[in-house]
Amino acid sequence: MATPAADATSSPTPPRQEAPARKAVRVVVKGRVQGVGFRDWTAETAESLGLAGWVRNRRDGTVEALLSGDAAKVDEMVSRHLPVGSPASAVTAVVPSPADPVHPSLGFEIKFTV
Repeated sequence: MATPAADATSSPTPPRQEAPARKAVRVVVKGRVQGVGFRDWTAETAESLGLAGWVRNRRDGTVEALLSGDAAKVDEMVSRHLPVGSPASAVTAVVPSPADPVHPSLGFEIKFTV
């Protein structure tokens, strides 16, 4: 019995790309992080990495942020960018905790102090 010939016009199905793993963390950043452009810097850096979430000052002198998006980009923000901070800041600690992801369409915003 002959095997059917392959249709010359059909192309193989391209491999299915997996969506990047999504992750979210809430971080509290300690040190000289208020009055030094830290929130603006955080928002700009997070947006450049394609992250969604928010950042705000806290009355205790820390800055709090929610970072949500591609797991590798969230990890990069937490481990490489936040510990350095904005040029005028002096970060002494970054304390992450798990959080629920937010939808990427929400973007990144600067919130009021709590």
